Amino acid sequence: MLVGTAACMLLVQRYASVPARVNCNDVAGFIFAAVGAFYAVLVAFVVIVVWENTSTARATTFEEADELAGVYWMSRQMPLPEGAQLEGLTLSYAHAVVNTEWQQMTGHHSDPAATALMYQVRDTALAFQPNDNRESTIYQNLVQHVDGLASKRRARLNLIADCVPPLLWAALIAGAVVTIAFTFLFGLSNTWAHLMMVLSLAGLIGLSLIAIKEMNYPFDGANSVKSTAFEVFLARLPPPR
Repeated sequence: MLVGTAACMLLVQRYASVPARVNCNDVAGFIFAAVGAFYAVLVAFVVIVVWENTSTARATTFEEADELAGVYWMSRQMPLPEGAQLEGLTLSYAHAVVNTEWQQMTGHHSDPAATALMYQVRDTALAFQPNDNRESTIYQNLVQHVDGLASKRRARLNLIADCVPPLLWAALIAGAVVTIAFTFLFGLSNTWAHLMMVLSLAGLIGLSLIAIKEMNYPFDGANSVKSTAFEVFLARLPPPR
C-alpha cells in the first residue's frame, strides 16, 4: 500500500506541475477536510462495531462455560446412575468444544459432535425423575442451566461469521483510495516533505484497516477469542464419581 501510494505520488509530482496544484490548494483543502471527516467517522463506526462484536463473543463464551459448570455441579448432586451419566456428558461436551469445535470455528464452522452432545445433555437432564423435594429443586436448577447452556451456545455459534459485510469493506477501501488521492492534489514545493505526509496518512489508514480485519471475525486473528473459559472449567474439577 505504501509503495503504491509513493509511486502514485511521484507520478503526480512529475506530470502535474506544483504551481498548477498550488492554485487548487484552497478548494482541495476544503473538500479534503469533508472527505477526511466522513471517512474518519466511517472507520470509527466500523472499529466500534467489530470491537463490540469481539467483546460480545468473549462474554458469551464465559457465560456458556458458567452455564455448563452449573449443569455439571447439579449432576454431581443427582443420584446414580443418572448423575454420573450427565456428569460425563458435560465433560465430553467441554472437551469437544476445546479440542475440536474451537479449531473449526476459525473456519466459520461448528462441530456436529458437540451439537450432538448438547442434545444428549438436554435429553438426559429432562429425563431425570425427581423422587423428593430435594431432587425436585435439583431438577429445576438443572433445567434452568441446561436452557441457559443451549441459549449461550446458539449465541456463540451465531457469531461465527464476519462482522463487516463485503459492501462495507468496499466503502472502506474506496474511502481510503479517495482520501489518499486527494492529498496528491496539494501543491508543495518540497516533494519529499509532501511524500512523507502522504505516506504517514496512508500508513495510518492502512493500520486502521488491518485492525478492522483482525477484529472482523471474533474467533480468528490476532485478537481472537480463546477457549479459556472452558479450559478453566476443566482445570478445576474434582475426580469423577
